[in-house]
Amino acid sequence: MRVAITGSSGLIGTALRAALAARGDQVVRVLRSHAGPNDVLWDIDAGTIDATALEGIDAVVHLAGEGIGEKKWSPEQKKVLVESRTKGTSLIATTIAGLTDRPAVFLSGSAMGFYGNRGTEELSEASAVGSGFLPDLVAAWEDAAQPAINAGIRTAFLRTALVLSADGGALAEQLPFFRLGIGGKAGDGTQCLSWISIDDHVRAMLHIIDSDLSGPVNLSAPNPVTNAEFAKSLGQALRRPTILPTPRLAIYARLGKEAGDALVYESANVVPTALLDSGFKFEHPVIDSAFAALL
Repeated sequence: MRVAITGSSGLIGTALRAALAARGDQVVRVLRSHAGPNDVLWDIDAGTIDATALEGIDAVVHLAGEGIGEKKWSPEQKKVLVESRTKGTSLIATTIAGLTDRPAVFLSGSAMGFYGNRGTEELSEASAVGSGFLPDLVAAWEDAAQPAINAGIRTAFLRTALVLSADGGALAEQLPFFRLGIGGKAGDGTQCLSWISIDDHVRAMLHIIDSDLSGPVNLSAPNPVTNAEFAKSLGQALRRPTILPTPRLAIYARLGKEAGDALVYESANVVPTALLDSGFKFEHPVIDSAFAALL
């Protein structure tokens, strides 16, 4: 199988490339500049892509987009966050829709931010979109893939929860503090935190490619935790105390108030109904086993 990937050098893309190669699939990277003979060139800002190089591709996994927590959410950064997702998705979806030999499946990046701040409400793929910047962003992101759907390409939206990896992402950023014994819950710690291990995320993507799943798919472990439970489990895995709460000022200094509130203090109890109903088995269904494997 030939699988094209955008965002292939990111945390998830790197892990996916390794998994595809391990099972004998050929990876075709969609990049801004050539790094190998099989690469496909694209330029999101210019709206150009080498469409002929995508003819005959079996699957496309679209993961490209500006990191949601890379910078504070200034008006300019919000525009970057939206356009890096909608423009890229529209370009790749429109391109593959126009191919003579189209891919059978299109996995398009998305996020659990679709649901917004919902307290303890259980959120399946059937749950309605939330309100606020993140839900609006994710809804627009998914809408941009419509050309692929209209062309009859099986399209799945990867509504990704917090991805746990020691090699990058939010967990890697927290590890130094927890290893020093100065990590802890954020706020009162009661907010629901939906998560998935990097291994299960990659396995889920392969499962979607190989199955008949389409539409939104929550990529989240079946047992969300509270923020306090997350901190306690991480501390136990590292054999460190988690008595001190994370100062709100520290989070705001790193992310700004709006992003800090949305990414740390809001609550989303996301469940992977579509994955479970399709027979997917999680290797790390509970947070303790995930931390044991990762650390």
